[in-house]
Amino acid sequence: MSFKDLKLIKPLLKAIEASGYTEPTLVQQKAIPPILDKKDVIVSAQTGTGKTAAFAMPILQLLFDKQDAPRRGKKIKALIISPTRELASQIQQNFKTYSQFSNLRTFVIFGGTSIEPQIDVLKKGVDILVATPGRLLDLHKQDYINLDYIETLVLDEADLMLAMGFIDDVKKIERLCPENKQTLLFSATIPYKIEQLAITILKDPERIDVTPTKSVAKDVSQVLYYVPKRNKIELCLHLIRNTIKGNVLIFRRTKFGVNKLEQTLLKNGYKVDSIHGDKNQSDRQTALNKFKNGYVKILIATDVAARGIDINELDNVFNFDMPNVAETYVHRIGRTGRAGHIGKAYAICSADEKNYVKTIEQYINVQIPVETEHPYPLDPKAKPIVHKKKGSKYKKGRKSTASKKKKKRWY
Repeated sequence: MSFKDLKLIKPLLKAIEASGYTEPTLVQQKAIPPILDKKDVIVSAQTGTGKTAAFAMPILQLLFDKQDAPRRGKKIKALIISPTRELASQIQQNFKTYSQFSNLRTFVIFGGTSIEPQIDVLKKGVDILVATPGRLLDLHKQDYINLDYIETLVLDEADLMLAMGFIDDVKKIERLCPENKQTLLFSATIPYKIEQLAITILKDPERIDVTPTKSVAKDVSQVLYYVPKRNKIELCLHLIRNTIKGNVLIFRRTKFGVNKLEQTLLKNGYKVDSIHGDKNQSDRQTALNKFKNGYVKILIATDVAARGIDINELDNVFNFDMPNVAETYVHRIGRTGRAGHIGKAYAICSADEKNYVKTIEQYINVQIPVETEHPYPLDPKAKPIVHKKKGSKYKKGRKSTASKKKKKRWY
Protein backbone atom coordinates (compact mmCIF):
# COMPACT_ATOMS: atom_id res chain seq x y z
CA MET A 1 0.00 0.00 0.00
CA SER A 2 1.15 3.55 -0.79
CA PHE A 3 0.24 6.87 0.83
CA LYS A 4 -1.76 7.68 -2.31
CA ASP A 5 -4.00 4.71 -1.56
CA LEU A 6 -4.94 6.41 1.72
CA LYS A 7 -6.50 9.26 -0.31
CA LEU A 8 -4.21 11.93 1.12
CA ILE A 9 -4.13 15.32 -0.62
CA LYS A 10 -1.22 16.45 -2.81
CA PRO A 11 0.39 18.90 -0.33
CA LEU A 12 0.61 16.08 2.24
CA LEU A 13 1.96 13.59 -0.30
CA LYS A 14 4.56 16.15 -1.32
CA ALA A 15 5.63 16.64 2.31
CA ILE A 16 5.76 12.87 2.88
CA GLU A 17 7.94 12.42 -0.20
CA ALA A 18 10.25 15.25 0.90
CA SER A 19 10.63 13.48 4.24
CA GLY A 20 11.83 10.30 2.53
CA TYR A 21 8.92 8.05 3.46
CA THR A 22 7.59 5.71 0.78
CA GLU A 23 5.09 3.35 2.44
CA PRO A 24 2.70 3.83 5.36
CA THR A 25 3.23 1.74 8.47
CA LEU A 26 0.54 -0.68 9.64
CA VAL A 27 -0.90 1.72 12.22
CA GLN A 28 -1.07 4.46 9.57
CA GLN A 29 -2.86 2.14 7.15
CA LYS A 30 -5.43 1.25 9.79
CA ALA A 31 -5.93 4.61 11.53
CA ILE A 32 -5.84 7.24 8.76
CA PRO A 33 -9.04 6.19 6.88
CA PRO A 34 -11.41 6.26 9.92
CA ILE A 35 -9.87 9.52 11.16
CA LEU A 36 -10.44 11.09 7.73
CA ASP A 37 -14.06 9.87 8.04
CA LYS A 38 -14.22 11.89 11.29
CA LYS A 39 -14.76 8.83 13.47
CA ASP A 40 -13.54 8.52 17.04
CA VAL A 41 -10.77 5.93 17.34
CA ILE A 42 -8.92 4.13 20.10
CA VAL A 43 -5.53 2.87 18.92
CA SER A 44 -3.25 0.46 20.74
CA ALA A 45 0.24 0.77 19.25
CA GLN A 46 3.77 0.91 20.61
CA THR A 47 6.01 3.96 20.28
CA GLY A 48 8.08 3.70 17.11
CA THR A 49 5.26 2.31 14.94
CA GLY A 50 4.57 5.65 13.23
CA LYS A 51 1.48 6.47 15.29
CA THR A 52 2.17 10.23 15.51
CA ALA A 53 1.97 10.51 11.73
CA ALA A 54 -1.15 8.32 11.89
CA PHE A 55 -3.05 11.18 13.52
CA ALA A 56 -1.01 14.15 12.26
CA MET A 57 -1.60 13.48 8.55
CA PRO A 58 -5.41 13.14 8.65
CA ILE A 59 -5.79 16.09 11.06
CA LEU A 60 -3.81 18.31 8.67
CA GLN A 61 -5.96 17.14 5.75
CA LEU A 62 -9.20 17.83 7.65
CA LEU A 63 -7.99 21.34 8.47
CA PHE A 64 -6.46 22.11 5.06
CA ASP A 65 -9.50 23.98 3.70
CA LYS A 66 -9.51 26.24 6.78
CA GLN A 67 -5.85 27.23 6.63
CA ASP A 68 -6.28 30.65 5.03
CA ALA A 69 -7.86 32.37 8.01
CA PRO A 70 -5.91 35.52 8.98
CA ARG A 71 -3.16 34.55 11.39
CA ARG A 72 -4.53 36.66 14.23
CA GLY A 73 -7.97 35.23 13.51
CA LYS A 74 -6.82 31.64 13.82
CA LYS A 75 -8.60 29.57 16.43
CA ILE A 76 -7.26 26.35 17.92
CA LYS A 77 -9.05 23.60 15.99
CA ALA A 78 -6.94 20.57 16.92
CA LEU A 79 -5.57 19.86 20.39
CA ILE A 80 -3.05 17.11 21.13
CA ILE A 81 -2.43 16.26 24.79
CA SER A 82 0.91 14.61 25.58
CA PRO A 83 2.31 13.55 28.99
CA THR A 84 5.87 14.88 28.64
CA ARG A 85 7.74 17.78 27.14
CA GLU A 86 9.92 15.50 25.01
CA LEU A 87 6.94 13.76 23.43
CA ALA A 88 5.09 17.04 22.92
CA SER A 89 8.10 18.53 21.13
CA GLN A 90 8.37 15.52 18.83
CA ILE A 91 4.67 15.69 17.98
CA GLN A 92 5.02 19.37 17.07
CA GLN A 93 7.96 18.51 14.82
CA ASN A 94 5.87 15.87 13.06
CA PHE A 95 3.10 18.37 12.39
CA LYS A 96 5.61 20.90 11.07
CA THR A 97 7.15 18.29 8.77
CA TYR A 98 3.83 17.30 7.19
CA SER A 99 2.38 20.83 7.04
CA GLN A 100 5.37 22.40 5.27
CA PHE A 101 3.35 22.96 2.09
CA SER A 102 0.42 24.60 3.84
CA ASN A 103 -0.27 27.68 5.94
CA LEU A 104 -1.40 25.72 8.96
CA ARG A 105 0.32 26.84 12.14
CA THR A 106 1.32 24.41 14.93
CA PHE A 107 2.60 25.38 18.37
CA VAL A 108 3.64 23.48 21.51
CA ILE A 109 3.30 24.49 25.16
CA PHE A 110 4.69 22.75 28.25
CA GLY A 111 5.80 23.47 31.79
CA GLY A 112 9.32 23.87 33.12
CA THR A 113 9.99 26.89 30.92
CA SER A 114 8.99 30.57 30.72
CA ILE A 115 5.29 31.10 30.12
CA GLU A 116 5.52 34.58 28.56
CA PRO A 117 6.88 33.55 25.11
CA GLN A 118 4.14 30.92 24.90
CA ILE A 119 1.50 33.55 25.66
CA ASP A 120 2.89 35.81 22.93
CA VAL A 121 2.59 33.08 20.29
CA LEU A 122 -0.90 32.07 21.40
CA LYS A 123 -2.06 35.68 21.04
CA LYS A 124 -0.95 35.60 17.39
CA GLY A 125 -3.18 32.58 16.73
CA VAL A 126 -2.52 28.90 16.00
CA ASP A 127 -4.44 26.13 14.24
CA ILE A 128 -2.99 23.12 16.06
CA LEU A 129 -1.86 23.10 19.67
CA VAL A 130 0.27 20.39 21.29
CA ALA A 131 0.32 20.62 25.08
CA THR A 132 1.15 18.94 28.36
CA PRO A 133 -1.88 18.90 30.72
CA GLY A 134 -0.60 21.17 33.51
CA ARG A 135 0.56 24.07 31.33
CA LEU A 136 -2.59 23.88 29.19
CA LEU A 137 -4.90 24.18 32.21
CA ASP A 138 -2.74 26.98 33.63
CA LEU A 139 -2.98 29.05 30.44
CA HIS A 140 -6.69 28.29 30.06
CA LYS A 141 -7.33 29.48 33.60
CA GLN A 142 -5.58 32.76 32.69
CA ASP A 143 -7.83 33.08 29.59
CA TYR A 144 -4.97 32.79 27.11
CA ILE A 145 -6.40 29.61 25.55
CA ASN A 146 -9.88 29.21 24.08
CA LEU A 147 -10.98 25.61 23.54
CA ASP A 148 -14.43 26.45 22.16
CA TYR A 149 -13.41 25.79 18.54
CA ILE A 150 -11.73 22.40 18.99
CA GLU A 151 -12.74 19.97 16.25
CA THR A 152 -10.30 17.16 17.05
CA LEU A 153 -8.88 16.17 20.44
CA VAL A 154 -5.99 13.68 20.59
CA LEU A 155 -4.93 11.93 23.80
CA ASP A 156 -1.47 10.51 23.08
CA GLU A 157 0.34 7.96 25.26
CA ALA A 158 -2.76 7.64 27.43
CA ASP A 159 -1.30 4.84 29.56
CA LEU A 160 1.72 7.00 30.39
CA MET A 161 -0.59 9.87 31.37
CA LEU A 162 -2.35 7.44 33.69
CA ALA A 163 0.98 6.34 35.19
CA MET A 164 2.02 9.97 35.72
CA GLY A 165 -1.25 10.91 37.43
CA PHE A 166 -2.68 13.12 34.68
CA ILE A 167 -5.99 11.36 34.07
CA ASP A 168 -8.08 13.80 36.14
CA ASP A 169 -6.51 16.71 34.23
CA VAL A 170 -7.25 14.94 30.94
CA LYS A 171 -10.91 14.50 31.91
CA LYS A 172 -11.13 18.19 32.80
CA ILE A 173 -9.58 19.23 29.47
CA GLU A 174 -11.99 16.98 27.57
CA ARG A 175 -14.96 18.65 29.30
CA LEU A 176 -13.64 22.10 28.34
CA CYS A 177 -13.79 21.16 24.63
CA PRO A 178 -16.99 21.15 22.54
CA GLU A 179 -19.21 18.10 22.91
CA ASN A 180 -19.39 17.39 19.17
CA LYS A 181 -15.62 17.07 18.66
CA GLN A 182 -13.77 14.08 17.22
CA THR A 183 -11.67 12.29 19.87
CA LEU A 184 -8.65 10.08 19.15
CA LEU A 185 -7.01 8.03 21.92
CA PHE A 186 -3.58 6.48 21.35
CA SER A 187 -1.90 4.25 23.90
CA ALA A 188 0.86 1.64 23.98
CA THR A 189 -1.31 -0.53 26.24
CA ILE A 190 -4.98 -0.39 27.19
CA PRO A 191 -5.24 -1.04 30.95
CA TYR A 192 -8.65 -1.12 32.63
CA LYS A 193 -8.67 2.56 33.62
CA ILE A 194 -7.84 3.64 30.05
CA GLU A 195 -10.63 1.38 28.78
CA GLN A 196 -13.03 3.10 31.19
CA LEU A 197 -11.79 6.54 30.10
CA ALA A 198 -12.40 5.63 26.47
CA ILE A 199 -15.95 4.46 27.23
CA THR A 200 -16.62 7.76 28.99
CA ILE A 201 -15.32 10.24 26.41
CA LEU A 202 -15.31 8.51 23.00
CA LYS A 203 -18.44 8.08 20.88
CA ASP A 204 -18.81 4.70 19.18
CA PRO A 205 -15.04 4.49 18.58
CA GLU A 206 -13.32 2.27 16.04
CA ARG A 207 -10.86 0.02 17.86
CA ILE A 208 -7.45 -0.48 16.21
CA ASP A 209 -4.87 -2.85 17.65
CA VAL A 210 -1.41 -3.03 16.16
CA THR A 211 0.33 -6.05 17.65
CA PRO A 212 3.85 -5.09 18.72
CA THR A 213 6.61 -6.82 16.81
CA LYS A 214 8.29 -9.74 18.52
CA SER A 215 11.27 -9.70 16.19
CA VAL A 216 14.53 -7.82 16.60
CA ALA A 217 15.76 -5.67 13.70
CA LYS A 218 18.32 -7.46 11.53
CA ASP A 219 20.76 -4.56 11.94
CA VAL A 220 20.95 -5.03 15.73
CA SER A 221 23.47 -7.55 17.08
CA GLN A 222 22.88 -8.77 20.62
CA VAL A 223 25.27 -9.97 23.28
CA LEU A 224 24.62 -11.15 26.85
CA TYR A 225 27.00 -11.22 29.83
CA TYR A 226 26.26 -13.22 32.98
CA VAL A 227 27.74 -11.49 36.03
CA PRO A 228 27.37 -11.57 39.84
CA LYS A 229 25.06 -8.79 40.94
CA ARG A 230 27.77 -7.19 43.08
CA ASN A 231 30.03 -6.85 39.99
CA LYS A 232 27.51 -5.30 37.60
CA ILE A 233 28.93 -1.77 37.83
CA GLU A 234 32.50 -3.06 37.42
CA LEU A 235 31.52 -4.99 34.28
CA CYS A 236 29.67 -1.94 32.94
CA LEU A 237 32.83 0.15 33.36
CA HIS A 238 34.96 -2.60 31.77
CA LEU A 239 32.71 -2.73 28.70
CA ILE A 240 32.61 1.05 28.30
CA ARG A 241 36.41 1.23 28.55
CA ASN A 242 37.24 -1.71 26.29
CA THR A 243 34.33 -2.82 24.14
CA ILE A 244 31.58 -0.27 23.51
CA LYS A 245 32.30 2.20 20.72
CA GLY A 246 30.20 5.29 20.03
CA ASN A 247 27.26 6.58 22.05
CA VAL A 248 25.24 4.40 24.39
CA LEU A 249 21.78 4.58 25.95
CA ILE A 250 21.76 2.66 29.25
CA PHE A 251 18.50 1.42 30.75
CA ARG A 252 18.00 0.96 34.47
CA ARG A 253 14.84 -0.16 36.22
CA THR A 254 14.66 2.54 38.92
CA LYS A 255 15.41 6.23 39.40
CA PHE A 256 17.74 5.35 42.29
CA GLY A 257 19.64 2.99 39.99
CA VAL A 258 19.96 5.68 37.33
CA ASN A 259 21.39 8.18 39.82
CA LYS A 260 23.80 5.64 41.35
CA LEU A 261 25.25 4.61 37.98
CA GLU A 262 25.47 8.21 36.80
CA GLN A 263 27.52 9.22 39.84
CA THR A 264 29.84 6.23 39.37
CA LEU A 265 30.49 7.06 35.71
CA LEU A 266 31.03 10.75 36.49
CA LYS A 267 33.60 9.83 39.15
CA ASN A 268 35.39 7.72 36.55
CA GLY A 269 35.72 10.69 34.21
CA TYR A 270 32.93 9.98 31.71
CA LYS A 271 30.63 12.59 30.22
CA VAL A 272 27.21 11.30 31.15
CA ASP A 273 23.68 12.57 31.78
CA SER A 274 20.38 11.00 32.77
CA ILE A 275 16.61 11.25 32.49
CA HIS A 276 14.00 9.92 34.90
CA GLY A 277 10.66 10.88 36.40
CA ASP A 278 12.03 12.98 39.28
CA LYS A 279 13.81 15.39 36.90
CA ASN A 280 11.84 18.37 35.63
CA GLN A 281 11.03 18.72 31.95
CA SER A 282 13.71 21.34 31.34
CA ASP A 283 16.50 19.19 32.79
CA ARG A 284 15.34 16.13 30.87
CA GLN A 285 15.23 18.01 27.58
CA THR A 286 18.66 19.50 28.22
CA ALA A 287 20.09 16.02 28.92
CA LEU A 288 18.50 14.62 25.78
CA ASN A 289 19.77 17.48 23.61
CA LYS A 290 23.32 17.07 24.96
CA PHE A 291 23.20 13.39 24.07
CA LYS A 292 21.71 13.94 20.62
CA ASN A 293 24.30 16.62 19.82
CA GLY A 294 27.24 14.54 21.03
CA TYR A 295 28.19 16.63 24.08
CA VAL A 296 27.76 13.48 26.19
CA LYS A 297 28.24 9.95 24.89
CA ILE A 298 26.34 8.18 27.67
CA LEU A 299 22.68 8.70 28.60
CA ILE A 300 21.08 6.69 31.43
CA ALA A 301 17.29 6.40 31.58
CA THR A 302 14.32 4.59 33.04
CA ASP A 303 11.81 3.12 30.60
CA VAL A 304 9.01 5.57 31.45
CA ALA A 305 11.25 8.63 31.03
CA ALA A 306 12.58 7.33 27.72
CA ARG A 307 9.12 6.59 26.27
CA GLY A 308 8.84 8.01 22.76
CA ILE A 309 12.37 9.39 22.58
CA ASP A 310 13.81 8.98 19.10
CA ILE A 311 17.59 9.30 18.71
CA ASN A 312 19.08 9.20 15.23
CA GLU A 313 22.14 6.97 14.73
CA LEU A 314 22.17 5.51 18.24
CA ASP A 315 25.16 3.16 18.29
CA ASN A 316 24.46 1.07 21.40
CA VAL A 317 21.74 0.13 23.84
CA PHE A 318 22.85 -1.25 27.21
CA ASN A 319 20.45 -3.23 29.43
CA PHE A 320 22.05 -2.75 32.84
CA ASP A 321 18.91 -4.24 34.43
CA MET A 322 17.13 -6.95 32.46
CA PRO A 323 13.49 -5.97 31.91
CA ASN A 324 10.91 -8.30 33.46
CA VAL A 325 8.63 -7.79 30.42
CA ALA A 326 9.90 -9.28 27.16
CA GLU A 327 8.15 -6.65 25.07
CA THR A 328 10.15 -3.97 26.87
CA TYR A 329 13.41 -5.62 25.81
CA VAL A 330 12.38 -5.50 22.14
CA HIS A 331 11.31 -1.88 22.51
CA ARG A 332 14.59 -0.90 24.21
CA ILE A 333 16.96 -2.44 21.69
CA GLY A 334 14.78 -1.30 18.79
CA ARG A 335 16.06 2.22 19.39
CA THR A 336 19.31 1.30 17.65
CA GLY A 337 19.86 -0.30 14.25
CA ARG A 338 17.46 2.05 12.46
CA ALA A 339 17.45 3.27 8.85
CA GLY A 340 20.35 1.03 7.81
CA HIS A 341 22.48 2.08 10.78
CA ILE A 342 24.21 -0.86 12.50
CA GLY A 343 23.47 -1.12 16.22
CA LYS A 344 24.65 -3.20 19.15
CA ALA A 345 22.54 -4.33 22.11
CA TYR A 346 24.38 -5.26 25.32
CA ALA A 347 22.79 -6.92 28.34
CA ILE A 348 24.26 -7.86 31.70
CA CYS A 349 22.37 -10.42 33.72
CA SER A 350 22.74 -11.49 37.35
CA ALA A 351 21.52 -14.81 38.75
CA ASP A 352 18.19 -13.37 39.91
CA GLU A 353 17.41 -12.17 36.36
CA LYS A 354 17.94 -15.47 34.53
CA ASN A 355 14.22 -16.16 34.22
CA TYR A 356 13.76 -12.80 32.49
CA VAL A 357 16.28 -13.89 29.83
CA LYS A 358 14.39 -17.15 29.25
CA THR A 359 11.12 -15.24 28.81
CA ILE A 360 12.74 -12.78 26.39
CA GLU A 361 14.31 -15.54 24.30
CA GLN A 362 10.99 -17.36 24.07
CA TYR A 363 9.27 -14.14 23.05
CA ILE A 364 11.73 -13.21 20.27
CA ASN A 365 12.35 -16.87 19.33
CA VAL A 366 16.09 -16.25 19.37
CA GLN A 367 18.81 -17.37 21.78
CA ILE A 368 20.85 -14.31 22.74
CA PRO A 369 24.60 -14.99 22.23
CA VAL A 370 26.47 -15.21 25.55
CA GLU A 371 29.98 -13.74 25.98
CA THR A 372 31.95 -15.58 28.67
CA GLU A 373 35.34 -13.89 28.20
CA HIS A 374 35.18 -11.07 30.74
CA PRO A 375 36.71 -10.34 34.18
CA TYR A 376 33.56 -11.05 36.26
CA PRO A 377 32.08 -14.38 35.11
CA LEU A 378 29.09 -15.88 36.85
CA ASP A 379 28.95 -19.59 37.59
CA PRO A 380 26.18 -20.86 35.25
CA LYS A 381 24.72 -22.87 38.14
CA ALA A 382 24.80 -19.93 40.55
CA LYS A 383 21.67 -19.13 42.45
CA PRO A 384 20.61 -15.71 43.72
CA ILE A 385 22.39 -14.78 46.96
CA VAL A 386 20.02 -14.04 49.86
CA HIS A 387 21.62 -11.52 52.20
CA LYS A 388 20.61 -11.74 55.88
CA LYS A 389 20.07 -8.55 57.77
CA LYS A 390 22.92 -7.64 60.10
CA GLY A 391 22.19 -7.91 63.79
CA SER A 392 19.21 -10.21 63.34
CA LYS A 393 18.12 -11.82 66.60
CA TYR A 394 16.85 -14.86 64.76
CA LYS A 395 19.56 -17.38 63.91
CA LYS A 396 19.22 -20.90 62.68
CA GLY A 397 18.91 -23.44 65.51
CA ARG A 398 18.53 -20.84 68.25
CA LYS A 399 15.49 -19.02 69.49
CA SER A 400 15.80 -15.39 70.35
CA THR A 401 16.07 -14.53 74.00
CA ALA A 402 13.17 -12.15 73.55
CA SER A 403 10.86 -15.06 72.73
CA LYS A 404 11.70 -16.82 76.05
CA LYS A 405 10.42 -14.00 78.18
CA LYS A 406 6.79 -14.29 79.06
CA LYS A 407 4.69 -11.21 78.76
CA LYS A 408 3.14 -10.00 81.98
CA ARG A 409 -0.60 -9.84 81.99
CA TRP A 410 -2.54 -7.17 83.79
CA TYR A 411 -6.05 -7.98 84.90
